[in-house]
Amino acid sequence: MRKICVINQKGGVGKTTTAVSLAAGLARFGKRVLLVDLDPHSNIELSMDLDCSYTSYDYLFDGVILSECLNPVGTNFDVVKGDSRLLGVDGDLANQELSAKIREKLDLIRNYDYVIMDCAPSMSLLNRFFLLFSREVIVPTTADPLGYDSLKKMVSFLEKFSDYNEIDIKVLKIVPTLFDSRNKICRQVLEQINNDYYELVSAPVRINSKIKEAPRNKKSIFSYAPNSNGSEDYLVLVQGVIYSENSFKEESASISISEKIGKQ
Repeated sequence: MRKICVINQKGGVGKTTTAVSLAAGLARFGKRVLLVDLDPHSNIELSMDLDCSYTSYDYLFDGVILSECLNPVGTNFDVVKGDSRLLGVDGDLANQELSAKIREKLDLIRNYDYVIMDCAPSMSLLNRFFLLFSREVIVPTTADPLGYDSLKKMVSFLEKFSDYNEIDIKVLKIVPTLFDSRNKICRQVLEQINNDYYELVSAPVRINSKIKEAPRNKKSIFSYAPNSNGSEDYLVLVQGVIYSENSFKEESASISISEKIGKQ
């Protein structure tokens, strides 16, 4: 079972859209997928039809069993929605006994090929906890100077976090979003991202009205506009993740950040 955090410390980079699109796309390829919203803003709930009242907070902290938190949204595809109460859990996670119980709850997540986690735009203790759990990361970023700066800081943090904890966290893909090929700055920043991170970079997700319309209609981009640029671009990401299954190892990411892209 692969566990992937979709994360960036900067907001407004298309993180939730990327998490939903990746999860929905993997399910369309027959993968058994669990999408978990770990963001207190609970944006996934705004993007999909989710009827279950229980949340990721209820599962992790209140003892509700996983099956009662699941929202089946399609064949092979379940979702656990977020909760504003996640905003105040960092202090609780310092309790080693509670942290151990949460790890036990995470170990009970089975029968899926992929667990996709939509993380909050921060470097909270909760996010760090799930980085340790997942070991694989996808980083969405905008192709502009502020987005590029945040991307560098994010990758640097992941490298240092890996070294400190003596584990390998694999940056699986970097996903440039909201890309406007008519904009010179966008083109220049995308070129810089490609120069810095090589094959880690997925095809840029072109700015597209259908991507904004899809969540308003409670659908993924693949269901809402299957022939759109957004669907085409996110399909590249999905196929890239599936292709990487050959090199995936459960216990440790096969290639560390420092091996893949060098020191930042």
